[in-house]
Amino acid sequence: MTSSHSEPEPGALVDLRSDTVTRPTAAVRAAMFEAEVGDDVYGEDPSVAALEARALELFGGPGSRLTTALFVPTGVMANHIGLRMNAGPGDEVVCDADAHIVAHEDANLAWHAGIQTRTTLTERGQLSVEQLRRLIRASGPYVVGTKVIELENTHNRAGGTVYPIEDLRAIRALADEHGLFVHIDGARLCNAAVATGTPLAEYGKIADTLSVCLSKGLGAPVGSVVLMPAEKREEAKVMRHRLGGGWRQAGLLAAAGKYVLDHHVDRLAEDHANAKLLADRLRGNGIRANVPETNIVMIEVADTVKTVTACRERNILITPAGPGVLRAVTHLDVTEQGVLEAAAAIADCA
Repeated sequence: MTSSHSEPEPGALVDLRSDTVTRPTAAVRAAMFEAEVGDDVYGEDPSVAALEARALELFGGPGSRLTTALFVPTGVMANHIGLRMNAGPGDEVVCDADAHIVAHEDANLAWHAGIQTRTTLTERGQLSVEQLRRLIRASGPYVVGTKVIELENTHNRAGGTVYPIEDLRAIRALADEHGLFVHIDGARLCNAAVATGTPLAEYGKIADTLSVCLSKGLGAPVGSVVLMPAEKREEAKVMRHRLGGGWRQAGLLAAAGKYVLDHHVDRLAEDHANAKLLADRLRGNGIRANVPETNIVMIEVADTVKTVTACRERNILITPAGPGVLRAVTHLDVTEQGVLEAAAAIADCA
């Protein structure tokens, strides 16, 4: 399903900094306006309940370890709650060295929970069974035992890469062999599903806890859901409240979240096609760029500050991702016309 945003005029702002900059469509705004609401702290908001039920319908089902869903304000909170349901002070979480929970969540696992992260460099941001066999540690005198394997799908800093479902199943089997939990940071998991054709419910068979962001490519204004076993729900609600996530008439936001789950998942394919177009045009102009698997293009330039500044002067917004690397993210507010304008500007300014 396509966005209801109108086609921009040539030379209009093209914002490729992130898919978090998406604006709610007219249909999303209408869903919010019409939402039935109540006090969610008392468990009385029907729109929140409807969103949570829809998320569970998509990611749960037969064979799933996920039997309840909880609506939370942010993806950082969703990851934190998910990991806290599986680990506590003095426990270890194994993850990729560039994982979002390490690079972009303000060390909250250490700050709030006393959880240790053990990281390793990976190819494409993806842990392999072979790496994990070397990393997993059993508890013992003076040894912090591994408790959780954390996986990010798609992987942000690796350029939107996707774990093959067969690899995830192999990691799940390894976790079961060692009695470990698996948390999936699925902020862009719908992108992974669309790119591979993998049903969303298949991921529910892998994870003990799973976070999904509604406000990135899906286009809701705010919010994430965290899915987990039903017996963890009350504990998770307490944790959400402790983190400042006890909210009242949250159904206005939940209605937006449900709408995008119902209507904006399949349209992510448009963003993937636009990312491929951007990368192809850049490479055609002699600029090195990855072959995007989803909606993130990593672009090599000599001077990131110079390129970002010059692109901004041409109404193209783009984000430095490290020395000599830019990140461009396509989303529902970026059209094919905008992609072509961005590709020309980046090539001229690099």
